[in-house]
Amino acid sequence: MIYTTRQTVNGVTTITGEVSMNVFNYTFSAVDLPNWQHQIGIAPYSGWGAAAGATISATFGVDGDCHTLGAPQFTPQLISPINNVMRTGTAGAETTATAVGALGSCTTSWQVTFTTPAHPAASASFDMQEIACDNATGANGFRPRRVGCVVFWFPATVFYSQGSYPELASHVARAQASGLPGHGFDAPLHRNETAATVDLNRSRACGGAPSITGKSCDEYPLASTYEGLAFGGTLRTFPGCNISAPTNVTGASGASACMITASQNNAQGALMAAFYYDYRVLAGDPYLVDISS
Repeated sequence: MIYTTRQTVNGVTTITGEVSMNVFNYTFSAVDLPNWQHQIGIAPYSGWGAAAGATISATFGVDGDCHTLGAPQFTPQLISPINNVMRTGTAGAETTATAVGALGSCTTSWQVTFTTPAHPAASASFDMQEIACDNATGANGFRPRRVGCVVFWFPATVFYSQGSYPELASHVARAQASGLPGHGFDAPLHRNETAATVDLNRSRACGGAPSITGKSCDEYPLASTYEGLAFGGTLRTFPGCNISAPTNVTGASGASACMITASQNNAQGALMAAFYYDYRVLAGDPYLVDISS
């Protein structure tokens, strides 16, 4: 960012100074708290003339399903010395989406003003709409319903343990290696809570699975996503999976099915329920699946 001062004399406008600066604008929240922080940092690194004598001040505001929490902190201060030292501001916001089932969004803004003697003031706004809050995740066993906030576009990761669930982990790892989504930030999975397409995902992947004692059919991507067979693609499998479908298939479209130990497949449901609760993954939200030791 560059702050430029100008003066107009007898109809002629002259640049009287400039200051170049880095601006750091960021928010952070917690999945089990109804409030979050918005911080701003301004670090001037070069400048000259009248602009180098400016004073920086800032005010904080919110818009949407929220209100300010406490008094914003930004001390007015000189832009000099211009030595890349950060001038910081911190402010809090709190969601008003607290009713059962509520979803809320909020834009928080720092309005930064530069004041230089004998020059008109100049302002710039730094907005962030990164945080979504809700009271829609419900309870999970002994863990109660609670309000919380997340960075809505950032996909959280659920881990399948090779040590605890080796067959489940092996199938998911092979499915992802074949090109199916869910492993990288550029191709996450998205939670689907629409019963009709969840059932269709499952039936198209596992409807023809054989009956094998102690085994059940695992599908990947999960039936409860928007990446399953209800949304296109064809079924694939792998050697040893006991599924009648092509092997050695690659690509991002479609789904894989594999017969795995039933107890491991059943455990996946509890893992996902806890994950959705812990990270506030709601309908349509992105998430990743990874394999741990």
